[in-house]
Amino acid sequence: MDPNLEYWQNNGKSFLSRLRLWFRLLDPSSLLASDAEIENARCLLRSDEKQQKNQKVHNAWTLSVSSVHSDSGAVIPPVFRPQAFLPIAVPLVVASFLPHKGVKPALFWHFILQSYCAGFNHANRNTTATQGNKTSVKQPLLIAGAVSYSTVVGALPQIILRRMRISNPVAQTFCRSVLPIPLSVFLAVFSVMVVRSEESENGIQIFDSNGNSVGVSKEAGSKAVKETAISRATLFGTTATVPTLLLYLLRRAKFVQRNPMIVAPVRHISTAIVLGLMIPVSFSLFPQLGKASYTRRIIKKHQVEKQLQALTEDGQLFYHRGL
Repeated sequence: MDPNLEYWQNNGKSFLSRLRLWFRLLDPSSLLASDAEIENARCLLRSDEKQQKNQKVHNAWTLSVSSVHSDSGAVIPPVFRPQAFLPIAVPLVVASFLPHKGVKPALFWHFILQSYCAGFNHANRNTTATQGNKTSVKQPLLIAGAVSYSTVVGALPQIILRRMRISNPVAQTFCRSVLPIPLSVFLAVFSVMVVRSEESENGIQIFDSNGNSVGVSKEAGSKAVKETAISRATLFGTTATVPTLLLYLLRRAKFVQRNPMIVAPVRHISTAIVLGLMIPVSFSLFPQLGKASYTRRIIKKHQVEKQLQALTEDGQLFYHRGL
């Protein structure tokens, strides 16, 4: 079993403990570590020295879990590591949520945002769904289709305003402030479901309580994708909702009515803050059972295929959920 899976097997047994772990793992300074440093950390964790409770081992776990894929053991590209999500996603999300005056700027920023989200979903998927833990031939087509569709749907409010020449203030407010909320939730779910669809179609590797591989389960793959989609919908849905509600309340204040220029900075800052807070929360969202944790989800034996039930006496089976 990969050292990262061993880590998640023994840590993060509650939501709060997972939240504390993710706040530490999301430290962007670890992005500066070289491949050689990451490999040295992995070598340390494969040795008997990993049993020691010292700062060196602690840092090695942090670097390994945040930088190396738990299925393939390959180093994740820096831009798609969990700790890179916040500094990259914040400007893209803020720019995408702007009330653009034209369609082209909206399409551009949604294309960049959806491309990054699709790449992040792909880089942090469960790779056991494909042969040799490698990208399949149809995966680029799935990513391209998801990005293209999400770009157009994301820019739909601006498209509606421009094509229909809407001048009614209420309708404009609805398109610019309310409509983006359900669209953000839908697109977050859509991207995960499409980019990681092979996990549901082909199945992913499952383990018994001792960490031994039992086989490949489509039921586990479907559950992993579904839970990740809910996690991502919570992240982007909350990020779209809270700043909108905040601005609605602020606009009723006399101070803001006298100084309308303050609305734009408040929108940008509140979006960045909410997104930053929701990233570790969404990563830690689902509770775990037994020794399972965020990335090693638990599944009841009767929920997997009958042919797999006969391969183990354990009442519970586990799988790597991805991120």
